[in-house]
Amino acid sequence: MNQKNHLRIQLSATRRGARLARLLTGRQLAEWGAPFEEATQVVAELASNAVLHGRVRGRDFRLGLTLHDDGTLRIEVTDARGDRVPRLHDPVAEESECGRGLRIVAAYADRWGVAEALAGAKIVWAELVPGRGGP
Repeated sequence: MNQKNHLRIQLSATRRGARLARLLTGRQLAEWGAPFEEATQVVAELASNAVLHGRVRGRDFRLGLTLHDDGTLRIEVTDARGDRVPRLHDPVAEESECGRGLRIVAAYADRWGVAEALAGAKIVWAELVPGRGGP
């Protein structure tokens, strides 16, 4: 797969930074002409998790978007807590206010996972293939 379009940006590990990640994703995909409505939701969940569970005082998180020639979109969110590896848990109660983020990512993404990054950080990534249509 050759890279067609690529974006990397560092954002503050705050709720504002997570919102900005979602907004920037929508704008960037519109600029690229990429029809990924689901991507903004995936970014929102991964960025929120980076802020809530991957935050280390004084360290930011990074958002990466890569749109490949075949139309596959790869989303990467890097946070500072490599020791906190996200996992899908048992079904979450309907009234629960947390615990659904990775289920949403898994529903929209064709593939997702976690990789180690430098300095004890981690990358949570997801790939969306065009034409799949989400959940």
